[in-house]
Amino acid sequence: MAQTPEQLVLGVARKNPEGASDAILERELADLLTVEQRANAINSLLQTGRLQLFSSGTGLVYKEVDLNVAIKFRGLGTEELLVYQVVEQSRNSGIWTKEMKSKTGLAQPQLTKILKNLETRQLVKTFRPVENKTRKMYILYSLEPAEHLTGGAWYTDMEKDTEFIEVLQEACFRVINHRGLASLADIADFIRSKNLSRVDLSNSNIKSIVDTLIYDGRVDEVEGSSGVQYRSALLQLPDSSALTSVPCGVCPVFNECRPGGIVSPESCIYYDKWLDF
Repeated sequence: MAQTPEQLVLGVARKNPEGASDAILERELADLLTVEQRANAINSLLQTGRLQLFSSGTGLVYKEVDLNVAIKFRGLGTEELLVYQVVEQSRNSGIWTKEMKSKTGLAQPQLTKILKNLETRQLVKTFRPVENKTRKMYILYSLEPAEHLTGGAWYTDMEKDTEFIEVLQEACFRVINHRGLASLADIADFIRSKNLSRVDLSNSNIKSIVDTLIYDGRVDEVEGSSGVQYRSALLQLPDSSALTSVPCGVCPVFNECRPGGIVSPESCIYYDKWLDF
């Protein structure tokens, strides 16, 4: 069955996911469509949302739009498509309204109305970066924000999940201590087998946990014949020092204590108990 002009144009756009220019369309379709047929097909596809027009470094290009997405675009005006494209260009970094206003030239009330419509159609969605929780950012509905913006696996509801991190620290330490020597792959396999995480953890996520154990002096990193491995630290950092066992070391009014003063060594009942007087 012969293809329609629209199908032929979409076929060329599909082969050029970065965008098909007029020159590419002309070259590919020269023997199949007249100039008028090609122009009519492009206009038809633009109107139905199956093609989108973008500006690239070499000029204007056409990109195919998935049919399911195209349905969501139907009825959108020029300004709404412009806002969508600006959000799309931000990729997984997202963009906030102040920057959108600058790029589109739209007034805030109009921009707000357009964004609400795009959200309703599930074309864009919002998120708030962990470093600036008051700033609402927009991103395509089909994308997830970059990990550095959301905090990744270590944040829940925009708050650092300290309890989750501590659970993983203890689990990592346990497998290292049990094995004597453990590779990152060994540790990662153990963590995943125990289903300790509600999200998928990459090896780099787990390495960051192991690194905290190294910084805390609980684990040593060693270079072996099979690569980097981890073991329990030969010299564990003490949880307390000799000073912390003396009352003075933990006394909340230590700075006020002086011989002959209201708070003094002579009248300290805790010091007497420590010396077992």
